[in-house]
Amino acid sequence: MQIKIKSLEQIREAAHEFVQHIGDSTVFAFYGKMGAGKTTFIKAVCEELGVDEVITSPTFAIVNEYRSATTDELIYHFDFYRIKKLEEVYDMGYEDYFYSGALCFLEWPELIEEILPGNAVKVTITELEDGSRVVEC
Repeated sequence: MQIKIKSLEQIREAAHEFVQHIGDSTVFAFYGKMGAGKTTFIKAVCEELGVDEVITSPTFAIVNEYRSATTDELIYHFDFYRIKKLEEVYDMGYEDYFYSGALCFLEWPELIEEILPGNAVKVTITELEDGSRVVEC
C-alpha cells in the first residue's frame, strides 16, 4: 500500500485510508528520518481510531497508552529513540505490549529490530523534495 500526503491538511484522509488497511495486524513499525512525520501520522491514525485524549510523542516515557472512545480498544504508541540498550526494552516488558493483541505503533523500530515480532508491519514514511510525504507498507 502507498499513501501520498500532499499537505498536512490531507493527513486525516491518509490516516483513514491507513486504518482501512490495518486488517488483523497489531504491530506497526514506523521507519523514517527525523522530521519525516512519524509522530504526526501516528497521532492522526489514533484520532481516526477514536482516541479523543491528547496524543503526544512518547519520547521521554517510551510508551503512551490510549483507549479508543469508540471501540474501547487499547492502543500503545512507542518511541524507542532514547533507547541505549536492548535490556531497557526487556525491562519494560515489551512482550506484554507486542503480544497483547492491542494495536502497537512503534517509532524508531530499527533500534530494537532483533526483537520485533515476525508479523510486524513495516511502514516507511518518506519526505519528498516538495514537502509531501509518502507512507508505504
